[in-house]
Parts: sequence; C-alpha cells; structure tokens
Amino acid sequence: MALELNNPFGRRLRLRRLHRHHPTRLLIVPLDHSVTDGPVTGGSRVNALVGSLAKAEVDAVVLHKGALRYIEPGWFTDTSLIVHLSASTVHAPDPNAKYLVASVEEAVRLGADAVSVHVNLGSDEEARQVADMAAVAEACDRWNVPLMAMMYPRGPKVTDPSDPDLVAHAVTLAADLGADLVKTHYVGSVEKMAEITRTAPVPVLVVGGPRVDDQHALLGHVEEALRAGAAGVAMGRNVFAADDPEATARALARLIHREPIAADSAAL
Repeated sequence: MALELNNPFGRRLRLRRLHRHHPTRLLIVPLDHSVTDGPVTGGSRVNALVGSLAKAEVDAVVLHKGALRYIEPGWFTDTSLIVHLSASTVHAPDPNAKYLVASVEEAVRLGADAVSVHVNLGSDEEARQVADMAAVAEACDRWNVPLMAMMYPRGPKVTDPSDPDLVAHAVTLAADLGADLVKTHYVGSVEKMAEITRTAPVPVLVVGGPRVDDQHALLGHVEEALRAGAAGVAMGRNVFAADDPEATARALARLIHREPIAADSAAL
C-alpha cells in the first residue's frame, strides 16, 4: 500500500480508509458514467446501488459531486468515497476532451477519501488534461488527499489502446505528476502487464473492460490481472449493469481481498 512514512498523516489516514478490506488490494466501482452517458447509474437508483456495493465489501465508489445529494451518508461507514473531478459527454465534438468540473477543496468539504481525474493520453486535448492533472496533484498535496488517475491511451494516433508501451507511458506519466493510484488498461498478457506493474512506483488498477455476461470469464480476467501484479480493479459497467450488482461485487471482493495470488512464473 502507498503508505510511505514521508506521506503526511492525513494522506496516510485516507489511504488506510481506501484499503479497508486488504492492505494492498482494492476493488473500486466507478459510478461516474451518468455524466458521460446519461442516467445509467444516476437518478433514483444511485442511493440503493451505493448501499448494496457497500454491503458487498467494495472498497470505494467513484461519484460526481452532485450525486452525493441523493446518497445516504451512512453507506460510507462501510465503503470509501472518491469524488471524480473530470467530465465530458458522448455528445461533445470531442468526447475525449476531459475537463475539470470540481476541485479538491470541494471534495474535501464533501468528505471525500480521495479524488480522481481522467487523462486521455494522445488526445487532441492532451496538453490541457495533463496540466489539469498536475494542478489537481498539487492541490492534493496541499489538502493531503490521495489522487487516482484514470489514464487511457486515446486519440487520433492511438491504434491500440492496450499497447504495452503506451500503457506503461500512461502509468509513468501519472506517477511522475503525483498520482497515488493509476487506473488503466490491461494489456492482454500476464507477462507484459507484469513488466508494467513491476516497475510502476504506484499501485496499478485495471479497468473492467467491455460488458461481460459470463461471471466466470469476468472473474478469470480479474484473477489474471492480479497474477500480473495489479493492485485490483476499478470496474464499473460489469458491476452496476449486472443482473445482480451486489452479488457480482461480492464475488469480485472475495477474489480481490483473499490471500495474494502468486505472480505467474512466466512473468518473472
């Protein structure tokens, strides 16, 4: 866990809150999709959804600031709150152009345990997104708030968003600019992913990927990522769009929070 002794007490305390079920592993469920895609997680169901995920031992949920007006604060005695600071919609001329819609100070006032920002490496708006993340990282240092960077290779020159070199660059960029956690693509191979996680200075979480109806296949994907050295997953659609989100989250939590899975010998 990123609990170096030179981190200020407040940051270490919040990191411990994130790691409430395991000292090094994390299961995070992003529920920020309603801003991008419409009311897939928002509206009247979001409070019950957060409650069911908290019961299922999800470590943290990711939400936009306004959604918190409709959520029972008591759920966050059993899970942690990550406030997402970035946004765009699928209707924009360039949906990859993420922009800031909240600040670290707002997140602190709302009781957040951490914040997250989204950067699309290689997008036309990469320069602004990188600068925004650097500014957020500085504010996180000021307020002692952990930062999760959602880093995706996406843009006109990106032909393979899971290319190991691009993903490694995305992880390094996030860490060098001050992120405590990085959420990014799984590169499709235990050996290649292990090369990235082994040299990453911060924990790497893999995305859940496209919707999968077969829970066995979903758990297999997560176990493979763990064998590659990932610290866990940040999985949205495959949890909240499941027939039974709580049961799916519980199955993922059992897998992620159990004793460490040995790294694949081929990756060493």
